[in-house]
Amino acid sequence: MSDPTGLRFRGGAVPHSRGIGELVGADRPGVDAEAEVTPDGYRLSVSTRVEASGAATLVVRPSAGEFVEQQVVRVGDRVRVFWRDADGGWLLPAEVATVERGAVPRWHLRVAGPVEPGQRREAVRARVALALTATVDGVDLDGDVLDLSEGGVRAVVDAHGHPPLPGTTVGLAVHLEDGAVTTRAEVVRQQTRGTRWGLSLRFTDLPEKEQDRLRRRVFWAMREERARRPD
Repeated sequence: MSDPTGLRFRGGAVPHSRGIGELVGADRPGVDAEAEVTPDGYRLSVSTRVEASGAATLVVRPSAGEFVEQQVVRVGDRVRVFWRDADGGWLLPAEVATVERGAVPRWHLRVAGPVEPGQRREAVRARVALALTATVDGVDLDGDVLDLSEGGVRAVVDAHGHPPLPGTTVGLAVHLEDGAVTTRAEVVRQQTRGTRWGLSLRFTDLPEKEQDRLRRRVFWAMREERARRPD
C-alpha cells in the first residue's frame, strides 16, 4: 500500500516509476533493506530495518530489541542514514520526526538533504570504565579499559617482564557488568607508561553473541553520555 506522500511500505510494493513521491535507484533505501542510522555528534551507528521509504520520509525499525528503552535518538535530532545497494554505499541526511517506543520501536525520519555516496562506519568505540585482564606470556595482568568496541579495546595494564610486540596474541577478559567477555586478541600498538603498558588490541574470532554484548555496552555508554548533555 502507499499514502499520498509516496511512501512505499513493507507488504505492499508500489511499482517503480518517476511519478510524484516515487524514487528509484540510489535515491532511497528499499523497503526491508538494512540501514545504519548515526546521530550527528556521535560515532555510534544503530542497525535498523526499513519499513517504509518515500520522497520525504523514511520509517525504520531498530533491529536490536535490547535497546528499546534507551533514549538513543530524540525528536529533532539530525542523523545520517547509510545503506548499500548493487552500486555501492549511500548516505542520506535526515531529522528525527517521531519516535515510537514499546515492544516494536520505530523511528520516523524526515529527509533533510540529497543522497550522497558513502561508506560504512568502522566499529564504534566508546569510552567506558571497566576492568580488564590480559594474559601475557602466561601471566595475568590487571588493567583498565580506556575505550571499547565490538572489534577491539584500548587499555592500560600493569607491566610485567617484557612488553608484548605488535602482532603478538594475548588472552583477554573484559569484565562487563553482566560477566566477562573472554577472547584472544592481537596487539596492534604498545606503549610503556611508567609501570603500566598502554595496549591497543584487536579481537580475534570473537563470537557474534559476545560482539552483541559489547554493542550493548557501547549503547549504554551512549545513553550515559546523552544524559550528561543539556537538552
